Amino acid sequence: MSERTGLVTLKSNPVTLEGDGVKVGQQAPDFTAVATDMSEQTLSQYRGRPVVLCSVPSLDTPVCDVEGQRFNKEAAGLGQDAVVLLVSMDTPPALKRWCGQNSADRIITLSDFKHWSFAKNWGLRIRELGLLARAVYVIDREGTIQYEQIVPEVAQEPDYDEALNAVKQVL
Repeated sequence: MSERTGLVTLKSNPVTLEGDGVKVGQQAPDFTAVATDMSEQTLSQYRGRPVVLCSVPSLDTPVCDVEGQRFNKEAAGLGQDAVVLLVSMDTPPALKRWCGQNSADRIITLSDFKHWSFAKNWGLRIRELGLLARAVYVIDREGTIQYEQIVPEVAQEPDYDEALNAVKQVL
């Protein structure tokens, strides 16, 4: 498996992303992840809808918690057609607990703990931590990646305005 360095740090220390990653303009690679009800879901089942795809290390950390709540709030303004997926290595019960505690009913939380399908296909697994890097993607109705933001410091939030502007372009 290839590795990428120089893209992400954790508390200013460089970390390694496993895999080739994806690029704006390419077809979004499919993946299988586990939902809070333990069902398996794929990215391809959302084809035909605009998708905001967020990757976070763990919703049980302060920055990821804030990000999840923010995207849940912003999802309401994107209309019924758009979908916001949030993927982490958290277990499905942990994601379900987080959703309940935060009234997160506008985003779909998915766990990559079982297959590592998202981590492998999108090149976002941090080798040193075994967790996903923080990133935001916007995918259009045809399944093409229109926007990518890999947050350079894991402990920082993404640029929400930039991401939201990108999704409004594909609505």
